[in-house]
Amino acid sequence: MFALEFSIGIAASQRRRLKACGVVRTDMSANAASPQAAASVLSAVDATTDVRTVNGVDLHVVAAGDPDDPLVVLLHGFPEFWYGWHDQLEPLVDAGYRVLVPDQRGYNLSEKPESVRAYRRQQLARDIVELIDSESRDAAHVVGHDWGGMVAWDLALRHPAVVDRLAIVNAPHPTVFRQHLRSNPAQLRRSWYAACFQVPWLPELVCRYDDFRLLERALRETAAPGTFADADLGRYRRAWSEDGALSGMINWYRASARYSTTVPRERVDAPTLLAWGTDDAALGTELAVDSYDYCAREGRRLELFEGTSHWVQHEEPERLTATLLEHFEAE
Repeated sequence: MFALEFSIGIAASQRRRLKACGVVRTDMSANAASPQAAASVLSAVDATTDVRTVNGVDLHVVAAGDPDDPLVVLLHGFPEFWYGWHDQLEPLVDAGYRVLVPDQRGYNLSEKPESVRAYRRQQLARDIVELIDSESRDAAHVVGHDWGGMVAWDLALRHPAVVDRLAIVNAPHPTVFRQHLRSNPAQLRRSWYAACFQVPWLPELVCRYDDFRLLERALRETAAPGTFADADLGRYRRAWSEDGALSGMINWYRASARYSTTVPRERVDAPTLLAWGTDDAALGTELAVDSYDYCAREGRRLELFEGTSHWVQHEEPERLTATLLEHFEAE
């Protein structure tokens, strides 16, 4: 979660090989080096995997749909990887969209810069600008959950021309989040863990302990019972086990604390959907309500998922996908 979650990686030898090759495209069913991308995960989707060099880093990307269809970019949060959006891929493609789902930098099979500075918000947003450009597109519909939502907010504020329609799932507008951390004791208590991530090496050690038990609990104990099956958690463990993954994911928190983020505007111009699970253990619903005020009046929508946790795309996949399609297709 943005307020209680974790990330992913890529082996050094594999990273060197991918860099030497530039962009590697393989059919998912043949991608033996990436168990997360096995055909059993997306058997009904004609998808490919790419490694694309954007903004100086190699990002692993799952792509599906006709390259000429309208483009949708799905951004995962912490501690997920591209698989966090697997329930949305097929219906979005069937609805006539081209879909890209990257492992963001520091996660799963994407490159993991060692410097904390490399995880500043503006660099994360720039990754997505260049990812959209790699499809020879000027703009895309951008959807972000958790930390992916924070990147999506930053993208819309810093690079508004590349965002056609914006959709945010349980991630507060950055100004709203700062305000609540200063004035809302309940939200400050919910965000205590972020301070623990600032110390060196110890968070990685604790997260790796007992086969990533803490990360597993962060998923299972904050979601509705049965949301994350054993098979899902096996995929997450493989992603967390990638070389450098734990440091990569935790460095997002370290960079957020160490480097201030300034954007040229506070109000989002793109039509914006805010989808929010009201039973989020880490982010209060008041953040969604206040974030709504920073969205342009024309085309904005706040959709509350009552009784749903932080993990909206997992607990309510059909409803969320239908809501996204309504947003994309609105006049």
